Parts: sequence; structure tokens; C-alpha cells
Amino acid sequence: MITRIFGVALGAGCAAGIALAVLQALITTPLILQAETYETAGLSAPALHQAAGMGGVGASAELAPYAGGLTDDGRVWLAHSPGEHDEATGELGFLDSMIGAWAPEDGLERTLYTSLSSILTGFGFGLMLLAAMLLGARRIDAATGLQWGLGAFAAVALAPALGLPPELPGSAAAELVARQTWWVGTAIATGLGLWLLVGRGEPLLKIAGVLLIIAPHLIGAPHPHEFASRVPAELQGHFVAASMVSAAVFWAILGSALGWLWQRGEAT
Repeated sequence: MITRIFGVALGAGCAAGIALAVLQALITTPLILQAETYETAGLSAPALHQAAGMGGVGASAELAPYAGGLTDDGRVWLAHSPGEHDEATGELGFLDSMIGAWAPEDGLERTLYTSLSSILTGFGFGLMLLAAMLLGARRIDAATGLQWGLGAFAAVALAPALGLPPELPGSAAAELVARQTWWVGTAIATGLGLWLLVGRGEPLLKIAGVLLIIAPHLIGAPHPHEFASRVPAELQGHFVAASMVSAAVFWAILGSALGWLWQRGEAT
């Protein structure tokens, strides 16, 4: 059984991950590269040092066009550069502390690493989604897998994006741990709420499901004190739409492939 679960998750994860990698290469990555040109344009070290030396409100206003925020001692961090922010605040991750900051080169290397991460992500999510389907689905096939995949898309991508939409490089952002905590809480609450709403017949449980779905949005997602970006709003909107479409395709393929592969295994 364990071997079968891992095999089905790996096959479905590869299919969904490859599809996601293709969509990223064709749709989202060009937008990211274009946004990086806006982010670096006019970002000069003298301007940063001059603004950082101001501190307080004046520094925030001066850095608003291109900075993600200021540390307590007035140092600058960009929204898309967690490594630089972590170095400034002393909050280095384990890998960063061991090997230092690293990023793949643009071009083929970046595409290969992105594709590999997409496949590994598909495998991991495939294991979790298949486990949920085995616990909650009466029958597992491609059709039910698609339904579970779309439900997972709503919980993991769509609901969190209502408070924390996908961001391009150069966008202002709140503190990382606060965003991650809200994202995880929203995904769990939405998934559980959907299960109560769709999978249970008791009216009180359905009401509880609705409350769970809306609760994270009543609490509110963490946001920076000032919204600032050098990226045009049209480009940001295009990126959000492209990211949501890519996520929907990923989850639809993942769920359908899980159901189809599991049903095929039962027939053999």
C-alpha cells in the first residue's frame, strides 16, 4: 500500500509539476524578469545610503518607490530579497547560514531548477491530497480527483490570494513569518471549512464550515505600513491572473491524475 501511494503521488506529481513548469516558463517567468528590470532601474547605492541615513518617516517616504521596508536600525530590505532582509535582522535560514546566499543563473539553469522544484512540489502536494482522498472519498477516480484538486486549489491558492496575492519583485511586503502564519492558517481553515460544507450533512456543521472559510479574512492578512512598488499596476495584475491560472491547472491535473492512477491500480 505504501509503495502504491508513493508511486501514484510521484506519477501525478510529475505530470502536474511538468505542466506547471511549462506554464511558468511561458507565462509567469517572463513577467518576473520584466518586473526585475523596473525594480533595478534607478536603484543606486548612494540613494539608498542617503535615504537609510534619514531614519523614521522621512526615510520611509524617500524609499517608498523601491524599498520593501526598513529594519529597526534604519537598514533597507527589498520585498523580494529575504536573504538580504534576514542578514540585516540576523534571521538567517539554516541553508543560508551554511552555504550563504545563492540563486541560479538566468536562462537554462533557472528553468531547470524551477522545473525540478515544481515536480518536487507536485509530489509533496500529491502525497497530501491522496491521503485526504483516501480518508474522505467514497470512490477515487479521475472525476472525484478533479473535484478534490479544485477544492485544494481553493484552499491553498485562491483563498490565501484574497489576502496575500502573488507578488512581483520590488513589491512591499509585511514581515515574512506573519505572512507565512496567515497563509498556513487560511489554507487549513479553508480546507476544513470546505470539507464541513460539502462532506457533512448537518446544518450546524455546514454553518461552522462557512465561518471557518471567512474567519481568516475577518482577521485580515498582514500588510506593510506603506504600499510601494516600481512595477506598473497592469503588470502586477497580469502576474496575479497568470499565477492563479497556473495554480488552477496544476491542481486540476494533480487531482485528476491521482484519481486516474489510483483507479488504474485497482483494476490491475
